[in-house]
Amino acid sequence: MSMVSKCLKSLLVAVFSLGMVFFCNALFAQEDGKKLDPAKIIMEHVSDGHEFHFFTLNDKRVSIPLPVILYSPGKGFSVFMSSAFEEGTEVHDGYRLLEEKYMSDNKLEEIKTPKGQPVYQTGKIYVADASGMPDASVKVYDFSLTRNVVQLIISLILLVWLMTNVAKKYSKGHGVKTAPSGFQNAVEPVITFVRDEVGKPNLGHKYEKYMPYLLTVFFFILINNLVGLIPGTANVTGNIAFTACLGIISFVIILFSSNKHYWGHIINPPVPFAIKFIMVPIEILGIFTKPFALIIRLFANMISGHIIVLSFIILIFIFGAMNAGLGWGTSPLFVFFSVFIYLLEILVAFIQAFIFANLTAVFIGQAFEGSHDDLSEHNDAIVI
Repeated sequence: MSMVSKCLKSLLVAVFSLGMVFFCNALFAQEDGKKLDPAKIIMEHVSDGHEFHFFTLNDKRVSIPLPVILYSPGKGFSVFMSSAFEEGTEVHDGYRLLEEKYMSDNKLEEIKTPKGQPVYQTGKIYVADASGMPDASVKVYDFSLTRNVVQLIISLILLVWLMTNVAKKYSKGHGVKTAPSGFQNAVEPVITFVRDEVGKPNLGHKYEKYMPYLLTVFFFILINNLVGLIPGTANVTGNIAFTACLGIISFVIILFSSNKHYWGHIINPPVPFAIKFIMVPIEILGIFTKPFALIIRLFANMISGHIIVLSFIILIFIFGAMNAGLGWGTSPLFVFFSVFIYLLEILVAFIQAFIFANLTAVFIGQAFEGSHDDLSEHNDAIVI
């Protein structure tokens, strides 16, 4: 397990170093007569998009285009690759992808609604009028395979493929009659750890019923966390929509695991009558704060790490803009900090997968642990 971990760390650090070289080349290219915009660079790397963008060199984007699937009333469905937009400079099939440069040149970012909200948004696709300008009055339904969606599919395929291979080995007797080998040898201790440290302590004698979900959510989050550390890929777990879906699924499982004792404690808590008017709303609010905590914790931890790494790299060029010697002099320090945070992110990838699975198990255990019989059986299971 330790050998696999060391190889994984070495591979990710190598990929990060290569990605940083490309990233730095892109920033050096942007320095030529252009103002560096840190917020734009960071948001471009952590937000969703219609392509996998690796770097920009000499004003040329090196990226992998993704399928665009659109529907609008009167036009029907349109399917094409995002490269048809020519980095936002061209109209294709009556649609325009808004890039920041196009919006700035045409002052579209200054157009606001009566409530002060921007009418046009960067990275969004609009129907183009006869002159090629975006028309916000026409509704466009975007079903495109964005980089978050594509990477989610890739992570799902990886999860199914890896776990299916491990299951096939067990079905053939490998790891049962003989010692586990290969990836199976790395996965087995993790599965045992989740069972012994997450399932049994929090779910007691009912842990086997919930282990398939806990293991699935653990490995799915872990794979997405690790893949998201590769430069050029999407930070899926740093997307609030992704963590919200996982939180809602856990929320549904928690509710279906509850019993009359759980709801009795919420509706009629064992406190003096006068305090019930305060405690009941708090207990009801607590039902929703549990999945909210799962959602925000994973989202905030995964997006913050990416932002910090990018911030350290960009600081090199901010100092360089002030003084060339200062930029070169401080660059080793900022590179060291970037690599350190990147290595820390590998650790955080495992920790956050564990915390999400563990808190889910805790909340499920609280939902069905109400009667004294349940509590006694739960404590017996913990002792075992």
